[in-house]
Amino acid sequence: IDTSHGISLQNGAVPGEQGKQEKSVKRGNWGNQIEFVLTSVGYAVGLGNVWRFPYLCYRNGGGAFMFPYFIMLVFCGIPLFFMELSFGQFASQGCLGVWRVSPMFKGVGYGMMVVSTYIGIYYNVVICIAFYYFFVSMTRVLPWTYCSNPWNTPDCVGVLDRNLSSRAALNITQLLNSTQKRTSPSEEYWRRYVLNLSDDIGNLGEVRLPLLGCLGVSWVVVFLCLIKGVKSSGKVVYFTATFPYVVLTILFVRGITLEGAVTGIMYYLTPQWDKILNAKVSRQGGWEAARAELAGGTALTIPLPQVWGDAASQIFYSLGCAWGGLITMASYNKFNNNCYRDSIIISITNCATSVYAGFVIFSILGFMANHLGVDVSKVADHGPGLAFVAYPEALTLLPISPLWSILFFFMLILLGLGTQFCLLETLVTAIVDEVGNEWIIRKKTFVTLGVAVAGFLLGVPLTTQAGIYWLLLMDNYAASFSLVVISCIMCVAIMYIYGHRNYFKDIEMMLGFPPPLFFQICWRFISPAIIFFILVFTVIQYRPISYNEYVYPTWAISIGFLMALSSVICIPIYAIYKVCRSEGDTLLERLKNATKASKDWGPALPEHRSGRYAPAFSPSTESHLEVQPLQPEKGQSEAVAASPVQGSNGSAHSQDSRL
Repeated sequence: IDTSHGISLQNGAVPGEQGKQEKSVKRGNWGNQIEFVLTSVGYAVGLGNVWRFPYLCYRNGGGAFMFPYFIMLVFCGIPLFFMELSFGQFASQGCLGVWRVSPMFKGVGYGMMVVSTYIGIYYNVVICIAFYYFFVSMTRVLPWTYCSNPWNTPDCVGVLDRNLSSRAALNITQLLNSTQKRTSPSEEYWRRYVLNLSDDIGNLGEVRLPLLGCLGVSWVVVFLCLIKGVKSSGKVVYFTATFPYVVLTILFVRGITLEGAVTGIMYYLTPQWDKILNAKVSRQGGWEAARAELAGGTALTIPLPQVWGDAASQIFYSLGCAWGGLITMASYNKFNNNCYRDSIIISITNCATSVYAGFVIFSILGFMANHLGVDVSKVADHGPGLAFVAYPEALTLLPISPLWSILFFFMLILLGLGTQFCLLETLVTAIVDEVGNEWIIRKKTFVTLGVAVAGFLLGVPLTTQAGIYWLLLMDNYAASFSLVVISCIMCVAIMYIYGHRNYFKDIEMMLGFPPPLFFQICWRFISPAIIFFILVFTVIQYRPISYNEYVYPTWAISIGFLMALSSVICIPIYAIYKVCRSEGDTLLERLKNATKASKDWGPALPEHRSGRYAPAFSPSTESHLEVQPLQPEKGQSEAVAASPVQGSNGSAHSQDSRL
């Protein structure tokens, strides 16, 4: 067998028959391994690395937060990442097809599709807002620099306005008070012009046409990059996955040269070891704990510190576990690819990017705080507030501010697109693999177009005046605890229903070595325990969503819970359906048949189906092979391994033709 160029010449082939390639030609494969690694890095490294991790690190003890963060990476992040990559690569199927391993749990795959649908809808809206800021930054003066615009209010005080400069003669107390009460021009530009924010989530108002146009641009870009599936997206990621690091480096070099940058970085990194062991969480929950305690609020003592919960949650959500994207991307790998190595490289790259982005963010925020004469905590923010208010305002203080703004928002666009590619490909791959006939494989481009058009139409309500309320509602509920439940059930199904010994043998057959003992222990015990801890922590920390001063009404929160349940409910519904359709006289027999691996579970290509996956042969078939050996010099075992090519057995033939 010659595999040096990805070609596998199968013993027993008919003379003159072209050797099989080690890839499914119809389904497609990555052009090379770099494409897969870059795509996975682009998928894992997203907006959260820039606008969530630095703030979490600062609020949870600075450098001390790194300790629980990397502990959770080692014991939960990397093992789960490796599990999903190996799962998809072994079966060469998307998030639905892989559940041939235990058909009753196929609802987990449908749950992943629902989650990816929700995230794909609102994630592209965030990208479209970044597109909008990117376009409006192409001007000599950024539109959120001064307070002299029609949308500004009398409360607006810009960092470059003359009236702020005249206050320098006032005492420090008055300056601090005025600064705390001020409304920045970037905030008013965001709320009163870009969003034209309505007063209630039920008051949709009008569609913001500039945002709608940018949403169309976002979906067109995503569709064009995926028009030929992984063949086209694999080429695009050479740019989209690497250029953000160029921009981060440019912004980092510019940031650390500014006055006050060191102060901001110290706020980001200074360890506060007491928070590692502090087990108090405010009854208000979230990031308001410290503020509530200073205000005299009561505290609720729980067995585990909040900082450990934040670290576990950030690792889990940042790596994109349970979205279905990792399984999908790995399914386009060659069967013997070393996904163990890839999982470590990608996971560490993701976390290192988060740490690096913190330097970029806090160096600029430190400069802004120094300019205003306030504490860094007064300007630190996270989420859309950081990306579209705090950081853009800080950029107005830099010479040639439009250039830095263009670079920053271009970086956000690329970070978002890297994740969006995988979200869309997850849905398309699941649909195509599930139907599985020749027609839909040929028409995959039209499936991609249909999913993109549907995503655009479903995203239109998020471009209305109440769109940001709906976006945050989806972000907080559609992809929160449901991901944890899905991941936990996936671990249990693979390790305890299919069987850890079977799965370890599968990996050894694929990679040539069994998973290291550390990963075996993590998969069976440690990682499921950490996932369960994240679920408990999420429930304890829960508080009704709000946006600035606006508190969401009960009916909106109910919709949020329904979105969360819509993905989880797929699991029991499909399980009940599968048990009812399974053979057996008793419930126990039906359960056994519903959880037993399908006959077509295993490697996709016939040449990889060896050992317990080798097809059975009838005596007539064997005698036929003995009478007419295709390669007499080869042993009988090699002839048996080659027989699927002959179509000698009905099941093997149907499997080959289906592929």
